[in-house]
Amino acid sequence: MRRVLAYLLRIGGSIAITAAVVVQLQRSITNEGSGQGEVGFVIQNFFSFFTIESNVLAAIVLFVGIFTLSGRPEPRGWSMFRAAVTAYMATTGVVYNLLLRGIELPQGATVPWSNEILHVVGPAVMVLDWLIAPGRRRLHAKALWGIVAFPLLWAGYTLARGVMVLDPRTDKPWYPYPFLDPNTSPNGYYSVGFYVVLIAMVIGVVGSGVLWVSRVRRRAA
Repeated sequence: MRRVLAYLLRIGGSIAITAAVVVQLQRSITNEGSGQGEVGFVIQNFFSFFTIESNVLAAIVLFVGIFTLSGRPEPRGWSMFRAAVTAYMATTGVVYNLLLRGIELPQGATVPWSNEILHVVGPAVMVLDWLIAPGRRRLHAKALWGIVAFPLLWAGYTLARGVMVLDPRTDKPWYPYPFLDPNTSPNGYYSVGFYVVLIAMVIGVVGSGVLWVSRVRRRAA
């Protein structure tokens, strides 16, 4: 029964997330109406959102998982990758619904149903898949370093890109989220640093929970 439910989650989740990403990208490109070569900049920005990157990874994990679901334990590296993406998606859901819901992000007009899939449905599917799908490996606490590495690299990339790349429409630095923009944050880089540390802590806590679940389920089995 768990395997059947996991199949349904992975098939439905991969289709829904892919559709949500594609439709929102199309809307963002369509809204770029200046015709002055800025579409490429919009596409680069779109894939600079942690939400989009997490959902793309989630769609890959769910799609590949359709073909790897069996009664045998999956490769440890794949379990580690699944754990990391699950932590990213769960964090995306938590951060968005606590800090960003109701705020218009600089990605063009938001497609409502796509937005809900990317920030609510997708994270829920990944968490459920981690909880019920058979085959995952027992992961130790030291694997947390691998989980937090990508978000920290993403934060560094985002801050560096914001300084070096100007939005051709406004001639101002571009940041995917308001709380990462030192030019509009109340205390500049101090506020940005606070939020980076806060998000890292949230990912660390969520990642620790994901790893703990893998060990509890393995012992229960």
